[in-house]
Amino acid sequence: MTGRTPEADFSASLLQGTLMLYPELFKQLEAVRWNMDTDIPWASFDASKLTDEQAQTIKMNAITEWSALPATEMFLRDNKDDSDFSAFMSIWFFEEQKHALVLMEYLKRFRPDLVPTEKELHEVRFEFETAPPLETLMLHFCGEIRLNHWYRCASEWHTEPVIKQIYTQLSQDEARHGGAYLRYMKRAISKFGNQAKIAFTKVGVLMASARRTSQALHPTNLHVNKSLFPRDTVQSRLPNPEWLEHWLDTQIKFDAAWEGKVVDRILHNMSLLMHQSFKTVQELNRYRKELSREVTASALPVTPAAKPQTV
Repeated sequence: MTGRTPEADFSASLLQGTLMLYPELFKQLEAVRWNMDTDIPWASFDASKLTDEQAQTIKMNAITEWSALPATEMFLRDNKDDSDFSAFMSIWFFEEQKHALVLMEYLKRFRPDLVPTEKELHEVRFEFETAPPLETLMLHFCGEIRLNHWYRCASEWHTEPVIKQIYTQLSQDEARHGGAYLRYMKRAISKFGNQAKIAFTKVGVLMASARRTSQALHPTNLHVNKSLFPRDTVQSRLPNPEWLEHWLDTQIKFDAAWEGKVVDRILHNMSLLMHQSFKTVQELNRYRKELSREVTASALPVTPAAKPQTV
């Protein structure tokens, strides 16, 4: 008997880089995976409660979810040295494409005139430029948090019971994906230390500062290939490139209260990761600057002390 707890063994394995996260994540996500045929209450559809305006937004979200395809290609390309994370992409890709599929199935059943065409879907498959893997990981972690809240808000806005349930299911998936990304972030800190912390806090400050920007801060709304500018965001390649802001501001009314929930979750998780307490974005940014100064100082060459002159 060593007296070690399972948690201690887990932490030690993580620090030594010997524990793969993919097998356990597969089991956990497989256990809660929903079935499109049996877990969606298709028979409860009420045509009188679905407006044309609402149906149009379902189409836009279906195409947006399809962009997990180029995102997965990016993740696999930029993480060739990380087979564990690359294996997890098989889960994430499957579930994100399933999101696109269930939204398209809804339209196929109840608004077939709005089902996205293959051409519309393929339009959002384009190459993303290479980016630092740690920053991309944090970017998508924040994206999952944000999408979880967008979909929860959308479920409240919709009046038709089946699509309300679908958005609830999707929001729960996005929360679980965020939790999986968080575990890979913890692993990255154990392996890369301050390098990972600086990358995560840098992106965290950006993604928690949406109140100061006019655009929705989500991976699908960020420029990812300057050679294709200005059509180098996923949203710019949709049939209606302006739909997202209208959906958020005017339709589902994703207001300051909702945005505050997103910021709170980002700060909460940054606090857990860094073993600090961040109540505001400003506190997180100060910590980021302190880390950067520490790393810079530790990288400076040590100047030997001058020898005293003798007379």
